Amino acid sequence: MKLLSRTLSTGLLAAAVTASLNAQAMNKDLAVSVDVDTKSNGDVIATLNITNQGKGNQKILSWYTDLEEEHIFKITRDGKEVNFFGPHYKRPAPTEADFIKLKSGETLTKSFELSGLYDLSQPGNYEISYDVESFDLFGKKEIPSMTTRTMGQQSMMRADVAELSSNSVNLWLEGVVLSKGNLQVNAKPVAGAADCTDGTCFTGRCSNSEKTSILSALNAADQITNDSVAYLNSHSASNPSTRYQTWFGAATSSRYATVKSNFNAINDAIDNQDLTFDCSCNKSYFAYVYPNQPYKVYLCRAFWSANELGTDSRAGTIVHELSHFNAVAGTDDIVYGQSGAKNLANSNPSQAIQNADSHEYFAENTPYQN
Repeated sequence: MKLLSRTLSTGLLAAAVTASLNAQAMNKDLAVSVDVDTKSNGDVIATLNITNQGKGNQKILSWYTDLEEEHIFKITRDGKEVNFFGPHYKRPAPTEADFIKLKSGETLTKSFELSGLYDLSQPGNYEISYDVESFDLFGKKEIPSMTTRTMGQQSMMRADVAELSSNSVNLWLEGVVLSKGNLQVNAKPVAGAADCTDGTCFTGRCSNSEKTSILSALNAADQITNDSVAYLNSHSASNPSTRYQTWFGAATSSRYATVKSNFNAINDAIDNQDLTFDCSCNKSYFAYVYPNQPYKVYLCRAFWSANELGTDSRAGTIVHELSHFNAVAGTDDIVYGQSGAKNLANSNPSQAIQNADSHEYFAENTPYQN
């Protein structure tokens, strides 16, 4: 963005910055298309093509080009969105290594079988498209540095969620019969039977030290969840506090009630449900769950190296993952990391109250906010 004349009015300057940020939300140099093919065995194959039509290189976060990593397709049946059965991960904020670089004219092509991860079990008119959004979709964008006096309102200093979508494919499907097997197509085989201690079970060959760490982290998760419930009960939508607004944005009665309900449900899951933790994951992420399969949490490498409390902690990871279960709060991974969660709270509070990391950071409360 070129330097603006100092004589430009405050109102025009604010509008210019807002327009610049909005332009970052879409990448017109990337053309996206989806083709869908049905097989005689009932499989439904979607082929995704992303082409760089620009003159320079373009990049896209690799998670949003892989159905095994993210919920990248929007699928409706007779106008109603169908359930997604794939995993929901807690990841660290992306690094440069997590992006795919496309040269000018280059096309990324991938094919995915949909019936194992989406509920295509009923006959109906289906509409399928690629549809993703993230603050980090095309990499971080720098927000122009402006003074509060120049901007007039601090709320203007925010980044927009980047989006990328394709054409929609409409087709009639007779329905694909679901089985227990294809609801867990991405789950690693579990070695050995569950080993349980006081209602908490372990699979995936958890070592004794790992079991001890899990139980300690679960106790810490219970503490920060109890604190969150008490905190929300002592405040209200008309008196939400800086802590609430940092992670969930401007409060309304409806949004505040949703957050309270979510934390009550997370607290109930910790206190009253039989939880299972699996230690077999070797991914670099913190953890993942299948939202329609409560209450089993798969713990990955970043979990074991995290602190028990604090930002992106073991306790916070448990809160994050439990919030994903449809039987609990049904949250999604709209953004990752504190920076992304804060931006989301500013730009879209309705999405912030659905974001798992936002719940985790509210519960961890690091740095501390009263």
